[in-house]
Amino acid sequence: MKTKIMILVGLAMLAWLVPQDSSAATVPAGTILGVRTLDAVVSTDTPGTRFSAQLANNITVNGKAVLPAGTKFSGKIETSRRMVSSSQRLTVNLTDVQVGGRAVPIKTTGARELSNDFKTKRGIGVSRGAYTVPAGKRLEFQLAQPLNL
Repeated sequence: MKTKIMILVGLAMLAWLVPQDSSAATVPAGTILGVRTLDAVVSTDTPGTRFSAQLANNITVNGKAVLPAGTKFSGKIETSRRMVSSSQRLTVNLTDVQVGGRAVPIKTTGARELSNDFKTKRGIGVSRGAYTVPAGKRLEFQLAQPLNL
């Protein structure tokens, strides 16, 4: 019985000595993530096609940078003009962020101001066909849910 108590006390002391993760933070829903694409995204790519991006500016929580500029993100194409006759517009979302060597899933509300090269002539929407969002293009996404780091 004494041996079990001593083991439990020893484990409790070890747990107290192990440093706690002081970098844990929550990035609130609604936060805008400005990223630059690392891959080109084409309006005729198949939905589900993955792309990479990196954070353009630090994301801070309570004055502390919890996601530094350059942090890598992955995303995917949600909808596209896969078929020339399709009326779908190109929409993309970020799906995860690389934090501490691991992929943390995220949910975003889609890229803001993603050019769909869609013009209106005499009240009728007209697309110019296939177009490319080039690598290096700045896109903004809004977190749909809090991001726990």
